[in-house]
Amino acid sequence: MVRKNDKRSSISNKIHLRQLTIDEALPKLDKYLNDVFIAGIPKIVVIHGKGTGALSNSIHKQLDIHPLVASYRQGIYGEGGTGVTIVEISHR
Repeated sequence: MVRKNDKRSSISNKIHLRQLTIDEALPKLDKYLNDVFIAGIPKIVVIHGKGTGALSNSIHKQLDIHPLVASYRQGIYGEGGTGVTIVEISHR
């Protein structure tokens, strides 16, 4: 059994989804959200890039309905701008 602290040290607070298709990115994001919740990581950065906006829009739709997401926002200057989304994980 992996202890919470062990899991936290092995998981990054960033996930890179750039250059993936929507069908590749969404399942990867879902698994990652579950992993960070279990690890107790309170805030993550989803790196999706700017592109056409299709990937970031699909990611935001998934975050809207995901039960482990407390809130999210677009990155600001210095965080990656519109190429990233900052996600607060629920404490349930």
